[in-house]
Amino acid sequence: MEPIISFQNFGFKYKTQSSPTLVDINLDIYPGQKVLILGASGSGKSTLCNCINGLIPFSFEGEISGTLTVCGRETKKASIFELSQSVGTVLQDSDAQFVGLSVGEDIAFAMENICMPRSEMVPLVEKNASIVGMKDFIDHVPFELSGGQKQKVAIAGVFANDVKILIFDEPLAALDPQMGMTAVSLIDDLAKDKDRTILIIEHRLEDVLYRPVDRIILMGGGRIVADMTPDELLKSTLLKEHGIREPLYITAMKYAGCSLEGNKNLCSLEDLAFTPENETKLKTFFTSQYTPLKESEAEPVIEFDHVSFSYDHQKNVLTDINFQIRKGERIAIIGKNGAGKSTAAKLLCGLIRPSQGQIRLKGGDIRDLSIKEIGEIVSYVMQNPNQMLVKDIIKDEVGLALKIRGRSEEAITAMTEKVLKACNLYKMRNWPVDSISYGQKKRVTVASMMALEPEVLVLDEPTAGQDFRSYTDIMDFVNTLNREFGITILFITHDMHLAIENTERAIVFSDGELIAADRVCSVLANEKIIERASLKQTSLYRLAVKLGLDPESVIEHFISYERSAARE
Repeated sequence: MEPIISFQNFGFKYKTQSSPTLVDINLDIYPGQKVLILGASGSGKSTLCNCINGLIPFSFEGEISGTLTVCGRETKKASIFELSQSVGTVLQDSDAQFVGLSVGEDIAFAMENICMPRSEMVPLVEKNASIVGMKDFIDHVPFELSGGQKQKVAIAGVFANDVKILIFDEPLAALDPQMGMTAVSLIDDLAKDKDRTILIIEHRLEDVLYRPVDRIILMGGGRIVADMTPDELLKSTLLKEHGIREPLYITAMKYAGCSLEGNKNLCSLEDLAFTPENETKLKTFFTSQYTPLKESEAEPVIEFDHVSFSYDHQKNVLTDINFQIRKGERIAIIGKNGAGKSTAAKLLCGLIRPSQGQIRLKGGDIRDLSIKEIGEIVSYVMQNPNQMLVKDIIKDEVGLALKIRGRSEEAITAMTEKVLKACNLYKMRNWPVDSISYGQKKRVTVASMMALEPEVLVLDEPTAGQDFRSYTDIMDFVNTLNREFGITILFITHDMHLAIENTERAIVFSDGELIAADRVCSVLANEKIIERASLKQTSLYRLAVKLGLDPESVIEHFISYERSAARE
């Protein structure tokens, strides 16, 4: 069989870079294969896919060496239009992909380009919108949607493309866990057409492996460092060496002293057959004594008292919300896209004010404070970094808020350097903001707010688009702020790993209502809450069920062990 994609001694160097981003790439991908391209930020995986879809060299100029053929056509001799007839792409940054004035128009764009009759187009648009849960939003303006909703529209739009190769660049980054599972299933359904080749670029290995993939291409330093089956990769040490997060159940097996050799179907927890020795070790580990998680007894710093809010003064987005957050707590605010999480954060920051009820910040009514006064206490990192960035150079962006507050040049330089190093951005401090990836822009906005050392730090989807190494650097710094300075941290997140590893409690929203405010281990072990909030059971929950153990105890034991190990 002839490969549908073939790299031969391929290299690429961006016009603005002094060294190549891709080096000595030799790779053949065959029709019908479903391939996961894995790697840390800056490893070259997005650049690799941009070479396939024609964005390189036609949108991003640079120097190509070697050859790349797609569907038998050498890319540097083809036009981007010709390549678009064979390759469809769902970009990580959904805003960069929208062309329609409504959701329906955007989904219909590819159909219009092939002059599909309206009588055929309209039912197909409605069908594709329904598949991703966006049928009720067909008349909405795309740029007014949440990040997750935008991602759904982008996925729906690519369904209409009758192309041989589909590329999904971080397709799960902005989706709630349940919709992420749906997206993975949809991609898997598309892959069942053996005339279609699927390439997935994604950091969230465990979530992608919800459905099988044929191969995993691991990249590092612009080179291909591994081309393996998922089982082979999980058994190797390559994930840790290249800053990729392994599935939680694999981590649990290692904590219990299990060997990964001899287990069948390691990449699928449902199909995994433990060796008798490993099953015994796991049960012994999870039934041993551990230190229960303590609840904070500090004074409340944030109080929502019967709070409701409506954007149009007709339908409530939030209804009768009541909860407290104590000083120094780390809280996960979770729920499906559109549940009300970001609205609650905007209320806390004073960007909008309650329609009913009262919000108290450090005991005072938030209505009595200006946005500037609230901003001295609360810092908010938005989900979309493009909505926050205003300076041209990275170090200037990070130091901007400090400069506005009249800090000395010495203080600005010292704090900027500190947070840039913590967020793994120091080497890029003099780079133009426009030259970095979406995930790196996210880190810049996090660094900008960290520099203010606020009393309350709100992070909206801080891990979206981040590899595990960058995620770990950011979380280490955030947790240092929490531990050493008592800063209260709120994570608005779909990342259940983040909730397990870095928070004590979870506040859960569903359709504008508060459905839980409890310990993380209790929330993630409650099937009714998980289903109502469109979350998904973590692999720790599924591991507990597989072993016949209590899920809440297993999750709490895992958290306790991991945090004890981190302190040693």
